[in-house]
Amino acid sequence: MKEEVVILVNERDEVLGTMPKMKAHEKAVLHRAFSVFILNDEGEIMLQQRAGDKYHSPLLWTNTCCSHQRVGETNISAGTRRLQEEMGFTTELRELFSFVYKAPFDNGLTEHELDHVMVGFYSDPPVINPKEVADWKWAEPEDIKNDIEINSGQYTAWFKIIFERFYDHILKNQFSR
Repeated sequence: MKEEVVILVNERDEVLGTMPKMKAHEKAVLHRAFSVFILNDEGEIMLQQRAGDKYHSPLLWTNTCCSHQRVGETNISAGTRRLQEEMGFTTELRELFSFVYKAPFDNGLTEHELDHVMVGFYSDPPVINPKEVADWKWAEPEDIKNDIEINSGQYTAWFKIIFERFYDHILKNQFSR
């Protein structure tokens, strides 16, 4: 199996090259990534619990799906691809915002990403890929916000950072289909 590469970028999202994913995480090099949030008709967010054998953050709750763009892939096409691979469905996505974050993990790896955050709408149950996802649930944004305060260790590092910004978007914008 070919080793996955990530797209190295500067803080303006200008491409600087590529690097094997694990090496980028070992060296904490800034690279392009994306995070997808799916909302249902009631305004609940679809959360996923990462599979138990993930190399970092196993069994932690996070946004609907996330990953890295491939060379030549747009943010939207990357989000659509990964949503299908992890959650078993596709839906129209739109990009909301992007930002840079850095999150070290206990295993010595660091996520240093320019993350493109996208939203989509879907109300049916997903067909999860058990190699990627242990479980899933719908949750009210306010309930997620409160649970992060109480049970912070149950959520991925990046989700806690992204959710704060996403929550502000929910409050400021009435998302419409």
